[in-house]
Amino acid sequence: METLINNLQKEIAGLQERKEILSHIISLLDLTTLEGTDNDERIKILCAKALSFGEHNLPLPAAVCVYPPFVKLAKQLLVGSGVHVASVAGAFPSGQLPLHLRVNECKYVVEQGADEVDMVISRGVFLAGNHQALVEEVAAMKEACGNVHLKVILETGELVTADHIRSASELAISGGADFIKTSTGKVQPAATPEAMAEMLHVISAHFKNTGVRIGIKPAGGISTPDQALFYYLLVKNICGDAWLNNKLFRIGASRLADGILAEVKGK
Repeated sequence: METLINNLQKEIAGLQERKEILSHIISLLDLTTLEGTDNDERIKILCAKALSFGEHNLPLPAAVCVYPPFVKLAKQLLVGSGVHVASVAGAFPSGQLPLHLRVNECKYVVEQGADEVDMVISRGVFLAGNHQALVEEVAAMKEACGNVHLKVILETGELVTADHIRSASELAISGGADFIKTSTGKVQPAATPEAMAEMLHVISAHFKNTGVRIGIKPAGGISTPDQALFYYLLVKNICGDAWLNNKLFRIGASRLADGILAEVKGK
């Protein structure tokens, strides 16, 4: 893994098409605000920021990601733009609620108009060895989503080991995850190259075995253009070019967009 990291860092240093790739990465972003201080005004600012990229002749982000109370407002603000509204659901960020209540929250955000749901697994249940329960909770949330895409957050910083990350990835996919996602952004470490690589290898193996492509979303602590480029190249290296679009690859971020915009526009 260390060799791969070093090689990708060298590749970033020599990228000729750097600005072109960064512009494309904007289209992969889930612009996110998930704070206890969120309110309607903050959501309005976030949605305006998402739409503002068009004023610079740049792609719009794939989605904004918000807490459940703000889904309806975000949906209204982004109508007709093509920017999706994603909502966390299922007792984010802990996952510590009875499953039926978590499912009800998922149903609520779908009713409010969410295009995508980001759920988090019950890490305690998984670490206690009850792997079937993880499959069943993802399946229940997927059923509640209907046609809405489900991103399953593993919280890799709490899973710790490569074996646990691989196993949780496989179980989430078998439960019906459309995407697997590294982190809530509330636990350190959040996204790491090592965790991301394990998840990508599971996705690649799943595609080879089934022909089905599962999406990937690193999130948490990705705040600089170089970091975004690293994860972009990591996906390309392990899964291939077919994943380099917002149907299969997202980056969850709050500060990253500003840095990319500054570099692309030469500010």
